[in-house]
Amino acid sequence: MNLTLKQYIDWVQSWKLSPSNVVKYYFDKAQKLNQSYFSFIRFHEQYVSDNLENFSSRMLHSAPIWIKDIILTKWYISSCWSHMLENYISPYSATCFLNLEKNWWLMIGKTNMDEFAMWSSTENSYFWNTTNIHWKERVPGWTSWWSAAAVASDSCIAALGTDTWWSVRQPASFCGIVWLKPTYGRISRYWVQSMTSSFDQVGTFTKTVGDARILLSAVSGFDPQDSQSDPRADKIDFLEYSDPKKLKIALPKEVFNDWLDPKVKSKFIETIEKLKSAWFQVDEISIPPLAYAVPIYYTLMPAEVSTNLARFDGIKFGLQEETVSFDSMSDYYSKIRSEWFGEEAKRRILLGTFVLSSENYEWYYLKAQKARDQLKSDFNKIYSSYDIIIMPTSPEVAWKFWEKSDPLKMYLADIYTVSANMWWLPAISVPIWTINDRGEEMPVGIQLMWNVREEKKILDLWEWIEKNL
Repeated sequence: MNLTLKQYIDWVQSWKLSPSNVVKYYFDKAQKLNQSYFSFIRFHEQYVSDNLENFSSRMLHSAPIWIKDIILTKWYISSCWSHMLENYISPYSATCFLNLEKNWWLMIGKTNMDEFAMWSSTENSYFWNTTNIHWKERVPGWTSWWSAAAVASDSCIAALGTDTWWSVRQPASFCGIVWLKPTYGRISRYWVQSMTSSFDQVGTFTKTVGDARILLSAVSGFDPQDSQSDPRADKIDFLEYSDPKKLKIALPKEVFNDWLDPKVKSKFIETIEKLKSAWFQVDEISIPPLAYAVPIYYTLMPAEVSTNLARFDGIKFGLQEETVSFDSMSDYYSKIRSEWFGEEAKRRILLGTFVLSSENYEWYYLKAQKARDQLKSDFNKIYSSYDIIIMPTSPEVAWKFWEKSDPLKMYLADIYTVSANMWWLPAISVPIWTINDRGEEMPVGIQLMWNVREEKKILDLWEWIEKNL
């Protein structure tokens, strides 16, 4: 079937499709494909049964969508795919999910993820790994890859994920679909379990840029319950298309570094030349903050992880044991957190605790925050002269499982994407090429970043690229 959201809406409204038949098709297909790709951890049959008829008569006609397990849904298990929250049933629903319900999308289940959205390549999930839909021996991407695999395998029409540094743009690139990370505060994070509060942002997986417009319009908006929600989030019409030909594009010289795969570089340069031939102004400039984004991020991120996961102690939240069998609360906390958190979660908690300790706070954490604020002004200067920054989404194609056993080497793979989260910029990844890697054709995407609250410019440009390149 492989429907886009726009096709689904148009065909349901013209009576060419029955919502109940489409939902059943995707539900059955997801269950069947899950035996191969392991993208889904829960199928919500009862939710579908309770809401299908009512939603089908409304605006988006029960368009089937998957939700990342980190987004809480009332009276349903939201485990963040961690042993610590294995059977946690949320008493609340996230605002972004409630916005979907208001627009009559239909959640058909929850997608797999790494524990608390950490690590990469699905190799750190508590339960099982997800495979790339193009080649099963390869990873599907970073922490939202399961949502990416769901859309790429046509197991749903669209999906929601969360982006912390390249959690979604990279899997979108690896799996060959569109990912949009909006401006920080555009979509409410209320009751979305945070890994790092100042970096996380809910975003959309879709098959086309046009579908990204529709889904972004449905889930964005001001939320007074989220202290970081943007009061201006309701005031933009994303659905209206404008000619992007007058946009000025900046190409950072820093992207052409040693870790950029030569084949990715060749395809990227080819695309730049096509943009220039279409009379777009593309200037190669130096953007020094790109080189500092990764070390700043990996100083601040574990500090926030350590703080956000402190409540999972087996008393306030998390799985519990009989405290009377322990000599002290310290022994109890130690056992609970050492046994029920995964290796990557423990690694980041320890690093964050070190960064936030009284001996190191000023030397590491405070210095990184000052650098973050100072480098933001460099980006503001760039956007005073240019509308968009263009880069590859990833320096390489999807790697095979366990090829990157060194976490430090894997951390460096997000060199192009972390800046958008660091300075709260909107960004999008769209796949427009495939590359032959060891005899296997793999998709690769291009990323665009633009200034805060200017998603419409990027949607216009990418829709033009999608149609013409």
